[in-house]
Amino acid sequence: MDSKRNDEVHVVAIDSGVTVDSGTNDKIAAKEEVEVVGFWAKLDKWIQLDSATEGRYSNHDLDPVPVQERTWHARHLALFWISDHLSVSGFRTAASVVAIGLSWKLALACIALANLVLGLVITANGICGTQYHIPFSIQSRASYGYYLSYVMILMRMIVGVFWYGVQTYTGAECVQSMLYAIWPSFHNVPNQLPLSANITTQFMISYFIYFITCLPFHYVGVHKVKWLFLLKSIATPIAAFAIMGWTIKSAGLGQTSLFKQGNTTSGPKLAWAFMASLNSNIGGGTTLMVNAPDYSRYARRRSDTYITALAIPLTATVITFIGVVAASGSKVLYGTVLWDPLLIINHWTSAGGRAAAFFCALSFYFSQLGLNIAANSLAAANDMNCLFPKYINIRRGQFISAILGTWALTPWNILTSAPAFLNFMSGYSIWLGPIAGILVSDYYFVHKRKYDVYQLYDFTGIYKYKYGFNWRAFAAFTIGWVPLFPGFIPTVSSSTAIPGMVHLYEVGFFYGFGAAVLSYFVICKFWPAKETYIEHAVTIDDEECDTAGDLENTASFGEKSKSL
Repeated sequence: MDSKRNDEVHVVAIDSGVTVDSGTNDKIAAKEEVEVVGFWAKLDKWIQLDSATEGRYSNHDLDPVPVQERTWHARHLALFWISDHLSVSGFRTAASVVAIGLSWKLALACIALANLVLGLVITANGICGTQYHIPFSIQSRASYGYYLSYVMILMRMIVGVFWYGVQTYTGAECVQSMLYAIWPSFHNVPNQLPLSANITTQFMISYFIYFITCLPFHYVGVHKVKWLFLLKSIATPIAAFAIMGWTIKSAGLGQTSLFKQGNTTSGPKLAWAFMASLNSNIGGGTTLMVNAPDYSRYARRRSDTYITALAIPLTATVITFIGVVAASGSKVLYGTVLWDPLLIINHWTSAGGRAAAFFCALSFYFSQLGLNIAANSLAAANDMNCLFPKYINIRRGQFISAILGTWALTPWNILTSAPAFLNFMSGYSIWLGPIAGILVSDYYFVHKRKYDVYQLYDFTGIYKYKYGFNWRAFAAFTIGWVPLFPGFIPTVSSSTAIPGMVHLYEVGFFYGFGAAVLSYFVICKFWPAKETYIEHAVTIDDEECDTAGDLENTASFGEKSKSL
């Protein structure tokens, strides 16, 4: 074997008691250095986040929000929630409620009540974010334990990715309406895709355009994205009121409108229809209940978040009323009820009408974009950030959520040929409701708003429970969802429904959330995890921390954590 060949031999072990000369040692050291900076090592080092290389399982986006990034005032949070409702989805809200027998007045009352409950719970859970400036994924460790919390985080992440894809489909409809308005000939684009694809060439073009144009907005930092909600909250109300005004002028509110239609059912059936609609509208917001701290953590102070309790029910009620007016007018004008504002503006085919249709569709485009960021991509990104903090921050998580939700999920197949799966995801609140209930119960009633934020990031700290698993939370979670499951099964299969179980499912949020709150509190009362109870809350804003010594307050959270 020649010397060149010999130099390429891999050294398996050098600690064998055999003496080697200095030249051989130099070769071994050189070889080890080559192996350290090999391709996969370089790739791993390249994709790692700089803020995650501090010997801790966290990164900058997962850490508590520093003072300089708390840029959200009360008005920004109000606009955030207003933008969530002023959308195409908001227009359609009353459709399913009226369809099962409620009058428009009762439907409006049902939606207002549902969003009042949503606003109160989201505000209550969001206060934890304003106190400790942490996301849901970190908050959940205090109640579930370090490792059980990952199960809850994963469940929440799946919902975010799924609804991102569904809302992308709606966003593509906005783009399609804009293209119709600019080029009427777009109606005639020939379809080159097979029927089994469940999507046409025309819609795929719109879908791709929407996806591409959304990506730059995912690059913007969360504490800076507030301007998007401001834009959306100005443009969308103008479009919504314009559609309502045009409808009233063109069709009036005659005898054939929905305004003259009363309840189409009565007695106990009407009562259960109301409760089912109430539960459904609350259930659609349980994802926001769970991850409310993901957004409230950017608030300057706690009082800024109180506006949420008013903004959510008010804007939801207003947009629902506008939707009812528009749908009522469409019945007069087109002979059928159109709950979708995009279908209404697609009828505006004159030159001036097409211009108005374009700007309305553009407003709804921004509305849909803001909704998808607020309710889905940021939430899923925060969850991914916690699961893979070494490699994924919020920005990367948003891009991953966009790709998975838009292309891997293929929402056009789900919406057109997978109703059972859609029903399954719509009924996901039977799990998210108890998750939210345990978070609220733990924060207010068990730990009485006193957490140690540094211990939440320490896997050997006080919140590890036993093996990172808080059995109390698991027991309360089980009590919250298991009784609802028999009523849920018939919605996704052909199984025979038991009336009592169906009625329990129709009030599923109230049972699941309430049972989780109460059972968790009672279990912790009799079997407390005393090691997690502290005398005073510890936040990153505390000027003094005994264990931190003389560390300056200007130090990063990572530096403070290492010192602790």
